[in-house]
Amino acid sequence: MIKIICVGKIKERYFIDAIAEYKKRLSKYTKLEIIELPDYNYDALKTINEEGKNILSKISDKDFVVTLDINGKQMDSLSLSRFIDNNISKNITFVIGGSYGLSDEVLKRSNYSLSFSNMTFPHQLFRVILLEQVYRSFKIINNESYHK
Repeated sequence: MIKIICVGKIKERYFIDAIAEYKKRLSKYTKLEIIELPDYNYDALKTINEEGKNILSKISDKDFVVTLDINGKQMDSLSLSRFIDNNISKNITFVIGGSYGLSDEVLKRSNYSLSFSNMTFPHQLFRVILLEQVYRSFKIINNESYHK
């Protein structure tokens, strides 16, 4: 199972449509759950802490938590597919934080810190990028062709 915990709601129709498409494609390979949590507009520290509490409330003891963090380790698509294949039995939970990042408590709970790039992406777009890469990983795992 793949679970994605993310802060903030998707507003633009084109992102909603892209997410729906990847959810449909992924249903062939795995159960997918996307949990959207509210974002807060307090000062940075209070926002990170409130969002962190909400994130942690959605993580179970059995989840293998992968935090998406600019300071995390980077890997190519083939490495990500191996990573998913090696950990899928552990209920992989990807966590996308809010605009201020992730709380120390969430980072401590993380089993793996992953970075897709040194660049910063809008959270709505990043959710689509993550879903595309997870889908690509399952295509690789199953030796199915997918565009390069």
